[in-house]
Amino acid sequence: MYNPKSTKAEEFICHEEVLDSLKFADEKKDDIKYVKSIIEKAKLRKGLSHREASVLLACDNEEINNEMYELAAQIKKDFYGNRIVMFAPLYLSNYCVNGCVYCPYHYKNKHIARKKLTQEEVKQEVIALQDMGHKRLAIEAGEDPINNPIEYIIECINTIYSIKHKNGAIRRVNVNIAATTVENYKKLHDAGIGTYILFQETYHKESYEKLHPTGPKHNYAYHTEAMDRAMQGGIDDVGLGVLFGLELYRYELAALLMHAEHLEAVYGVGPHTISVPRIKKADDIDPTAFDNSISDEIFAKICALIRISVPYTGMIISTRESQEVREKVLKLGVSQISGASRTSVGGYTEEERPHDSEQFDVSDQRTLDEVVKWLMELGFIPSFCTACYREGRTGDRFMSLLKSGQIQNCCHPNALMTLKEFLEDYASEETKEIGEKLIREELKNIPKDNVRKIAENYLDNIHLGKRDFRF
Repeated sequence: MYNPKSTKAEEFICHEEVLDSLKFADEKKDDIKYVKSIIEKAKLRKGLSHREASVLLACDNEEINNEMYELAAQIKKDFYGNRIVMFAPLYLSNYCVNGCVYCPYHYKNKHIARKKLTQEEVKQEVIALQDMGHKRLAIEAGEDPINNPIEYIIECINTIYSIKHKNGAIRRVNVNIAATTVENYKKLHDAGIGTYILFQETYHKESYEKLHPTGPKHNYAYHTEAMDRAMQGGIDDVGLGVLFGLELYRYELAALLMHAEHLEAVYGVGPHTISVPRIKKADDIDPTAFDNSISDEIFAKICALIRISVPYTGMIISTRESQEVREKVLKLGVSQISGASRTSVGGYTEEERPHDSEQFDVSDQRTLDEVVKWLMELGFIPSFCTACYREGRTGDRFMSLLKSGQIQNCCHPNALMTLKEFLEDYASEETKEIGEKLIREELKNIPKDNVRKIAENYLDNIHLGKRDFRF
């Protein structure tokens, strides 16, 4: 029985409820009056249910779709403005005991180069990332209790936070590691992590168990209930995601939104972020072996639907996607992107991008400076801000800030100040020129006069060499 308030995986992600929702969507997708009523509800900025989103996904009416895209863009603007948060992944270890058939880190892959960073190597990777201008990292590691125990992860987090190189500092470490215990989530919380991220890969239990034939990740319930344990461990910023292409996309979107509804029902706050990766080529992985791949058009529609269904949630797209695809979905609700990513262990200190240990092929291989310049030319503000996390505005406190409309008086000036830091310390002359002009124009969009004046003073101090101002 479907029960969003249950903490049992097969009750809050109920297979029969997903199938009923898809059947309902097929029955209602051509009922234009009903479909338009869903759009009208979405305009209230309160979100949509998994059933309502499923109807819109099934509807192929061009007029409805265009209205949905326009609404997604407006909702993104209303809640997040034109800010795009920047981050980079940092791979600590590719040792893994799982047998996931879509990932080259699976334990049977004997020809991939296995590596685990020492603390000195972590330091060098972080310095390389700081020298690009990054302030926010997402650390990644395979599941291996011998090589990658929680103590190793905690040690790496402490090392990352300890490194101050020139004007560089990593101010937020998000963590993407395997499902673990409440006790270990408490340890991550105490280490000062930002968001705990865990992709479900697929919510379809039968497919999940086939795709994860061996290893601890085979346990569907333990994996799916991980966010509950993270919340119980004190981590109130959690990030969901599925790997699109493994299972039918309509099933995945309905279940993904059910997971968000579950977190809201039980803990009073939904996911901090939702990621939308698609399966890509990797060392011994051929994405064509999976017959549920989705087109760029469907991918864009999914992004728009996530934005209008969970309007307060950040949406992440990585360098898995090309510049062209990223540009398209940036306008449909994406609020965070990675830049200059390397998906191999130790990749940032290598002069040439290593391909023998990548988790997946990187489609967008531009430098961070190039990505920042591109975003500004599109009218976005590249933001390296970590203020909310460091000021304790996480979980429901962050959502309250977002829903109150105070984002323009808080996140907007914070974004401009962190962009100014990037321009002063890391940008090319061309990027700096574009950025300085953008900052001057965007200062005018800060509603409160006193906030604007304080921001202008902080920006002047940044130019004089001071760093890390925040509202």
